[in-house]
Amino acid sequence: MIRFLAPWWLLTLLPVLLVAGAYVWRQLHKRQYAMRFTNVDLLRSLAPKGLGWRRHVSAAAFLLMMTALAFSTARPSVDTEQPLERATVMLAIDVSLSMQADDVAPTRIEAAQEAAKAFVSELPPTYNLGLVSFAKSANVLVAPTKDRSEVLAGIDSLTLAEATATGEAVFTSLDAVRSVPSDGADGAPPARIVLLSDGYRTSGRSIEDAATAAAGANVPVSTIAFGTDTGVVDIRGQLQRVPVDRLSLQELADRTQGHFYEAASVSELKQVYEDMGSSIGHRTEPREVTQWYAMTALLLALIGAAASLLWSSRLP
Repeated sequence: MIRFLAPWWLLTLLPVLLVAGAYVWRQLHKRQYAMRFTNVDLLRSLAPKGLGWRRHVSAAAFLLMMTALAFSTARPSVDTEQPLERATVMLAIDVSLSMQADDVAPTRIEAAQEAAKAFVSELPPTYNLGLVSFAKSANVLVAPTKDRSEVLAGIDSLTLAEATATGEAVFTSLDAVRSVPSDGADGAPPARIVLLSDGYRTSGRSIEDAATAAAGANVPVSTIAFGTDTGVVDIRGQLQRVPVDRLSLQELADRTQGHFYEAASVSELKQVYEDMGSSIGHRTEPREVTQWYAMTALLLALIGAAASLLWSSRLP
């Protein structure tokens, strides 16, 4: 949609309309004068065959050229989507011992690392990206930054530990979002938390409290239930089943206006991250397209000049 950054300059169309009106009046006036010559047969024998509609081509091109130039003075623009420079994504990855299960090859944690790095590479470079790992507690491994190498190094350095503090991961991510510099802007930056977990919360504050805090901060939490219900893990010599808590993760996403996904393979997990990356907000900014109108005016001037030279051997 075309908008004008300086709409008052559209008043320059008034002289163009006056010229167009004068041209139409002149053509009508000439027609009335010609009708006074009643001997039409004699007139046809004396006057050469007229140009007909072609005589108006140059005038029409000239008037359209002036119209395009008048529009160009008003600084026409089109709306374009630009990534929000303060937009922040916090990636929270579960590093509980259940992530060593091999129901997702080669293991859940290795598959998660691979897909997370793919997500990092796809995220627009203007977004801030931070990394949180959580087991019995949650820790900010990388504060929100545009330096992707730090985040990639943090993903590679993930180590497993006991317990799962899902709620703490959300609270810690919210604290990291608040640490993003204002850069002269008002309010908190637009943000989203992407939380990957494979098990039930066993430590820290509740998921319900975390959902309330995230909703109050207007930060959607998109969750990924990663793994299968048949996963088992060897903890201190004992095999333990490690099913996925889909219900709690879906509730967390729903209460914060985020999205809930299930992923049981590397390819599915990558697709989840691609979907999330394309849904992060943009801001609309005008991009001036004055040159389009100037080029149109130039093209119309060339058309008018060519038509005039072709049919009357002179420039308009």
